[in-house]
Amino acid sequence: MISNGADHLVPQKPQDSGPHATSGSEALSPAPWSAALERDPGMPASTWRLRSDAWEYLRFAVKRLALGSDAVEVLASDSEIHRSLRALETIEMYWAGFGQRYVRDIGDLLEAGDYRTALDRIGRVVHRLRGDTVPDEPRDEHLEEQERTELSADPDPRPRFEVLVIDETTAADRDTMRADGLRLRAPADAFIYEFVVVPSADDAVAAVLTNPNILACVVRPGFSDHTHQPLSRDLRESIHLARAQVAEGSASARSSLASVQRVLGLADTLAAIRPELDLYLMAGAHIEDLAGALTRRFRRVFWREDQLELHLSLLRRVSHLYDTPFFTAIQGHARRPVGVFHALPVARGGSVVSSKWIRDLVDFYGLNLLLAETSATSGGLDSLLAPTGTIKKAQDLAARAFGAKHTFFVTNGTSTANKIVHQALVAPDDVVMVDRNCHKSHHHAVMLTGARPAYLEAYPLNDFAFYGAVPLDRIKQMLLDYRAAGRLDEVRMVTLTNCTFDGIVYDPERVMAECLAIKPDLVFLWDEAWFAFAAFHPVTRRRTAMAAAKNLEQRLKTPAHAAAHHAQQERLHDADGNPAADAVWLEERLIPSPDARIRVYATHSTHKTLTALRQGSMIHVYDQEWRREAEEPFHEAYMTHTSTSPNYQILSSLDIGRRQVELEGFELVQRQLDLAASLAQAIARHPLLRRTFRVLTAHDLIPADHRGVGRPMPLRHGLATMWKAWAQDEFVVDPSRITIEISRTGVDGDTFKHEHLMDRYGIQVNKTSGNTVLFMTNIGTSRSAIAYLIEVLVKLAERFEDEQSQRHPEDRLPLEAPMPPLPDFSAFSPGYATDDVLPDGDMRTAFFHGQQRKNIEHVLPEELRARVAAGEQPVSAGFVTPYPPGFPVLVPGQVITSGVLDFMAVLSTREIHGYDPRRGYRIFTETRS
Repeated sequence: MISNGADHLVPQKPQDSGPHATSGSEALSPAPWSAALERDPGMPASTWRLRSDAWEYLRFAVKRLALGSDAVEVLASDSEIHRSLRALETIEMYWAGFGQRYVRDIGDLLEAGDYRTALDRIGRVVHRLRGDTVPDEPRDEHLEEQERTELSADPDPRPRFEVLVIDETTAADRDTMRADGLRLRAPADAFIYEFVVVPSADDAVAAVLTNPNILACVVRPGFSDHTHQPLSRDLRESIHLARAQVAEGSASARSSLASVQRVLGLADTLAAIRPELDLYLMAGAHIEDLAGALTRRFRRVFWREDQLELHLSLLRRVSHLYDTPFFTAIQGHARRPVGVFHALPVARGGSVVSSKWIRDLVDFYGLNLLLAETSATSGGLDSLLAPTGTIKKAQDLAARAFGAKHTFFVTNGTSTANKIVHQALVAPDDVVMVDRNCHKSHHHAVMLTGARPAYLEAYPLNDFAFYGAVPLDRIKQMLLDYRAAGRLDEVRMVTLTNCTFDGIVYDPERVMAECLAIKPDLVFLWDEAWFAFAAFHPVTRRRTAMAAAKNLEQRLKTPAHAAAHHAQQERLHDADGNPAADAVWLEERLIPSPDARIRVYATHSTHKTLTALRQGSMIHVYDQEWRREAEEPFHEAYMTHTSTSPNYQILSSLDIGRRQVELEGFELVQRQLDLAASLAQAIARHPLLRRTFRVLTAHDLIPADHRGVGRPMPLRHGLATMWKAWAQDEFVVDPSRITIEISRTGVDGDTFKHEHLMDRYGIQVNKTSGNTVLFMTNIGTSRSAIAYLIEVLVKLAERFEDEQSQRHPEDRLPLEAPMPPLPDFSAFSPGYATDDVLPDGDMRTAFFHGQQRKNIEHVLPEELRARVAAGEQPVSAGFVTPYPPGFPVLVPGQVITSGVLDFMAVLSTREIHGYDPRRGYRIFTETRS
């Protein structure tokens, strides 16, 4: 059955297609048997599910009719047939292969009672959706053979993509275009494409928002502006938001011709939504003039009749996206006969295939793993430390995909990536403003470089025992404090986690803009270990570091920005040039100088959210000072932390993972977000689940002062609602992460994770707190996996509810388990603090003092608590890091407080690095003065 929440393309009310009834829209008046549809705006992310479910349901229902059910009874009682056909009339306009006429013909067949022919046509679509292909000609056979045909292997398995054409056309023109495309198709072509033809700019935006198979757009100047399709309110609003975000840029186009501005505006909108799309212009008259004005937006400009050149360009461009230079080189090496006279006995399987004892390694992993193993850097394989060939090309392609100026592959995880960036950019005694609850690798990196950390405090979520993110006003205040103390020149870098383990997402563009307004040469490191997928969805992309850096760079170049900056500076300074009070700087949304330098780095755990082998990570660079200042130190740091024997399988997976997200990343991410929303909705609506579990929303995870007044889970109310929140709010929540509160179960998060989810049902989760469990969807999550998780949660809820009911009323567990407040960073002890006013300290000296046995002692928690109560200020001699989430509760040189001890006492995490439960905490025997 069709889910109401997904019906974003269902018409709001039956209506005619207007004057373009015979144009590219192919919009048709409602069939006589159509019922009025309930208006229920949903999300474009769920179109894949709405379309698939609608066709699958039609096949099920029409098969009943074909097998002899009473047609009058079925048509009268089952409005889902009507709903499905009406929805599909709209949906199929934006997908290749069948179209709206095809849907209308099925409706006519049902009206005429020709159920077997209708079933044949529906079956062809279902076959296409299941296998992404379809036989060329319809078949009119018995049902049994029909089913075999639907499920048979496709005779042409080449990858297919779709090409969007935007133009007012007739049905005959569209048929001719498709016929020409088939005529040009050659056996030697590596790919197959089909056309999607729409008449208006609105329809073009709708198509690229809903159809992930589109990889190229052909714009013809004859398109109209607005759609005549009866779309939902949510999709119409999403179209408006998408077009509005580039309206200013389009209005400032160099040409004054209105027609050119229309084409430029549409091109900019499509590129902003889906940067991976290839844009082409086809025109007739004045093509030379258009080429001069529009080449910057389009890959090529074609004469309207030059179909062959367009065909060749489409195939060649997709081949560039498909190219995986290093993976291809590894494949070639594995097939090539070589003699191994260097390291790695395992290479070519030499030490394995002839062994009587370890041949099961080959049986398990396969021979190709061993054939691909080598320590050679020749024959097309290249060197990771000094790439000039296939690895360099693979990294350049990754930079293109993620919107970076430069990208570097890392084969030992994002922990190492973070250390590389820190070492490259900061020096001893530089101040690094760093998120206190960032990953431990940042703390270790600061220690190794000799920089002085100034810890930024995230807002605490005490009810759930984890931190949120650092409010922007705290970052600004710390910068202003350093300015007031005359030490602003020492502040080198700001390091923040975007998004956090629990899904709190910053607005990087705003953070960087306002910080640069105070110190225009700041460097930013965004730890996006959990956010690599975000670059491939039009809404989430805007909050990635690379997209923010590009937007900010473009904004700083505009005359309007320069004027706004000048006007604000007059308000922020008196006549003598002295800055106004801090309160004034905190209240205003600061505008950076046009001369500010954009210096942005991002680290991705590619393996965590995209396709890559474990430890496959990337460093992305968008640094205007790269050549002048950063390139050489970066390469030295890269050499320091990168193995001379990198894992080539990891490198290959990064290469092919990049190919995947450029060709199908949008589809995979929108499906991931939709499935996460369906999980949250299922828990919230199921009567038993909502008694036992509670899904935490933005209202739980973000204080009111740091979010808008919008919906608790914006995506559940449509893409437009999410779009607004992600454009306006200081913090948002990654909708792919579902955190549930489990206090009513009577068990803690660690027990729930290990004993119930993993041991009993084989469900793997990464993070828990005392009373929460985090479920993370990814691009590999399936509908079956979501259904299984819901099934398991129902069984567990029944179990916990039954156990509670059997307890004596006096013994029943409380519904809410009290949690101690999360501890802030106390302070560096006076011996390691830089001064008495500002928070930074010499953590490196403290660390190495703590490595000397004569300087430290171990103290059990009870004794340490007594010392603190007696007024002592014991100082940590090392890092103490519960894992997960992996941020230090104590760092070397930090004063240990009762709040820290209270928090540690109730932790249910089984793995705590730097703490020995038998001997206790490692502290200094003396406090340095």
